Order: sequence, then C-alpha cells, then structure tokens
Amino acid sequence: MKKFLKTLAISATLLIATNAQAQSKEVVIAYQDMVVPWRYAQDAQALEKKTGYKVTFRKLASGADVIRALASGSVQIGEAGSAPIASGLSQGLDIQLFWILDNINDAEALVVRNGSGVNSLADLKGKRLAVPFVSTSHFHTLLALENAKVDPRGVKIVNLRPPEIAAAWERGDIDATFIWDPVLAKAKKSGQVLITSGQIAQQTGKATFDGIVVSKAFAQQNDAFLTELVKVLADTDDNYRKNKVAWTADSPQVKAVAKWSGAEASEVPASLALYEFPTLQQQASPAWLSGGAAKSLAATAAFLKGQGTIQNVLPDYSAGVNATWVRKAAQ
Repeated sequence: MKKFLKTLAISATLLIATNAQAQSKEVVIAYQDMVVPWRYAQDAQALEKKTGYKVTFRKLASGADVIRALASGSVQIGEAGSAPIASGLSQGLDIQLFWILDNINDAEALVVRNGSGVNSLADLKGKRLAVPFVSTSHFHTLLALENAKVDPRGVKIVNLRPPEIAAAWERGDIDATFIWDPVLAKAKKSGQVLITSGQIAQQTGKATFDGIVVSKAFAQQNDAFLTELVKVLADTDDNYRKNKVAWTADSPQVKAVAKWSGAEASEVPASLALYEFPTLQQQASPAWLSGGAAKSLAATAAFLKGQGTIQNVLPDYSAGVNATWVRKAAQ
C-alpha cells in the first residue's frame, strides 16, 4: 500500500510539473490596428505552429494602453510606438525593445478637414486637433508645432484613441488629427495632409517607429520562443518586400491584414507602401537595435519631459533595447 501511495505521489508530482510546463508555454501578445505584414502571420497562426505555444492576441486601442497592460502583467509582449516605449522605460517599466515593427515614415500624418480653413501649421491656432496622447503621432504633433514656432497651448489638442478619433471625425467634432491607418485613410477622404511624420523627421532629424517589446521576466524564461518569433516577423516582412505586387486587395495576405487591423482591404496595399520595414540585418545594425533606437528613445523622452508628459529621463536607454534574438535568428 505504501509503495502504491508513493508511486501515486510521484505520478501526481510529475503531472503537476508537466502541467506547469505546459502552462508556461503560453503568451499574451498585445497588438494595435497598425497596417503591417505581421498581421498575415497572426492570421495564419505561424507563431503557434512554429513554437507550440498557446498564443493569445489582444487588440488594444493605443500604445499607452499596451504599456499599461505590460506594467500590469496582463500581457507579456506588445506593440507600441517609440513615444509610449520611451515613456514606459522612463517610468522604470522592466521591458525591452527587441524588434522594429516599422519605420513610420509617411504612415502617420496630420490631416486637416476640408473647409476648416487650415492651410498651414500656424492656422491650427484655436482649432481642435485630436491625437492619442503619449503616442508617436503625439510626439510629432508637438515637435511639428515647435519647429514651426507655433505655441501648442494655442491649439485645442484633445486626447482621443484611434477609434474615438474616427467617430469624432465622422461627427465633425474635430478640425484635424495626427493619426495612422486605418483612421488616416478615412480622414484623407474628406481632408488633406498638412505634414507627415517622414517630413517632420527630415526637418528635425527625429524619426519615429513602432516596435515590439517584451517583459524581461518573460524573456528570461522564453529565450527560444523569442528567437522563433523574430524569425516569423522577419520571414513575413521579407515575403512582403519581395512580393509586393502579389499583395493585392483580393490576396489572402491583404485580406488577413485588413481583418486584424480593421482597415479596408482596398486601402491596405497603399497603406503598407507608406512604411519601411527593416530587414533582419538592418534590425541589428547601428541604425536600429545596436544604437539608433536607443538614441531615438532618449530624444523622444527628453521632448516628452519638456512637454510635461513624463517626469524623468534616463541617462541611457540602451538597457531597454535588446538585439539578442535578432542576432540569434540571423545565425
């Protein structure tokens, strides 16, 4: 009887250990409505098939929401723009940037409503401009106004998330917005582009990007998973770069991007063309994860502090950037 009970106890212990191991092979990834090739991999469950992990994708409305979810531990990996990432790191959040989802370029733009009387940045004085606060577009909104010597306090800047901006634009509640697709495409139908993030970057030398970050606690326990995730991201971006002509409105790739982002399939090819997607080799280069990204985060944080959005700026942001998994994926 004792032998039986001992065997039962050992079996129970092994079962608990096995279950614990199985449960550890789970991850919640927060994503937004950005129009990027990675959406196709999500739809095809490429990551699940490659790793055997149970992957739950959670759509959040803004980068600030993603940073809050990472801080709470409700997600382990998340997509966010360089501004919310800089904000999170500045507040001591234990996360690391490990993939540049996109170089924003002209994929974010300040659009003014037709008939609003706004033809220049100076004309925004007294107008209602909607933007998600602590986002890349918020950073570039303030930077564009500063560069044009326009006092942002004279502009009615309101904090709205992308779905709220779409609704406010439809109602005619706002005169302008600095936003990304799919809302950007909708706004362009009854508005005109005043300036893009790409143009602001050229004027000021301060570019913006979207990235993928991971909590350090998860990263320490899931090194191989992150390497495989990077491979999936790189392969999907490579597929797009080499086969752009095949990514048409009726292709499975574009339909998947539309499904996950909420964009119209007919608008996706043009939206994708506005971004730049760094290659695996470029990711690890000094331009991005081996120097450039940390410098961009530092510049963004300094600007956000100057605007009163954050309280602290770190002396160095390189600890918040990790090229380990990109290098492993490239081997």
